[in-house]
Amino acid sequence: MARRTLPILKQLLHQHPATTRSVTYMPRPGDGAPRTVTLIPGDGIGPLVTGAVEQVMEAMHAPIYFEKFEVHGDMKTIPSEVLDSIRRNKVCLKGGLNTPMGGGVSSLNVQLRKELDLYASLVNCFNLPGLVTRHENVDIVVIRENTEGEYAGLEHEVVPGVVESLKVITKFCSERIAKYAFEYAYLNNRKTVTAVHKANIMKLADGLFLESCREIASKYPSIKYNEIIVDNCCMQLVSKPEQFDVMVTPNLYGNLVANTAAGIAGGTGVMPGGNVGADHAVFEQGASAGNVGKQKFVERKTANPIALLLSSAMMLRHLQFPSFADRLENSVKRVILEGKYRTKDLGGNSTTQEVVDAVIAKLD
Repeated sequence: MARRTLPILKQLLHQHPATTRSVTYMPRPGDGAPRTVTLIPGDGIGPLVTGAVEQVMEAMHAPIYFEKFEVHGDMKTIPSEVLDSIRRNKVCLKGGLNTPMGGGVSSLNVQLRKELDLYASLVNCFNLPGLVTRHENVDIVVIRENTEGEYAGLEHEVVPGVVESLKVITKFCSERIAKYAFEYAYLNNRKTVTAVHKANIMKLADGLFLESCREIASKYPSIKYNEIIVDNCCMQLVSKPEQFDVMVTPNLYGNLVANTAAGIAGGTGVMPGGNVGADHAVFEQGASAGNVGKQKFVERKTANPIALLLSSAMMLRHLQFPSFADRLENSVKRVILEGKYRTKDLGGNSTTQEVVDAVIAKLD
């Protein structure tokens, strides 16, 4: 009987091919109400790439309204009205803010993370189909502690010519970043979490970080847990990056690891990311988030908008607008795969606007 029904089943499947649409997303009543998002265009290429996002959102008729503020890296602090806006809206999209080198001027990018307690930075570094790189099958998520470590900003001059800079590691912050990493892995069907450290030298500080990661790892038996020293990690990244899945790091190491992984997977211009805390989220270019680009990119209007467009897709999912996120991500991937419109960093000669127009044309 089974043998006779098999040809009939094949015929039915041929006549009625399976649809590519997944099981439907059932929103709660009111989930389709438009959301207000704080927008900080920032410095350098920031207005170009945030402008690209605005155009694509408008073309998709996404349920997003932007509340725009002018913030620049030479300001002493983030204006209070900007912080109030983010606290009210819960979500922000931002371009890079220039940080002057030296001179005692603190980074507004760091200020924003500390003020809103955006303790987790997430950068997704992955191969984009059509973009040729040295390594294949790269899909790394770097989760970095965002509020302490070397970025605590605790520096002083002991005597002329001698400066002391303090690295602060606490059990509270180490445990919550480890918990976020394992929770992310669990919710996204990731198999392995690797803690990056230098506990062989910084035995107390990085030792505390590792101890915290081990405690949290014991609560997630279905997820494999590894540890790797940061210098070996960098060597392994450039030689065999496909071995890594989710990586959890203290503050400074995460910056280095994320930028290395981004360079391996296609460059900082295509890697999305964001910063999240218990109550707020800020989405921006993933790696080199504070990068404002070279002046010639601003003058020629040739900045790469891909990273921020993909970060915006992450933002749409965060806001529970999954179909809009899918449309945006798929459109960007089609443009990359086609290869006709690419900015100079990806081997092309397209302007920002040409890439944006191509993305809009590929929207479902």
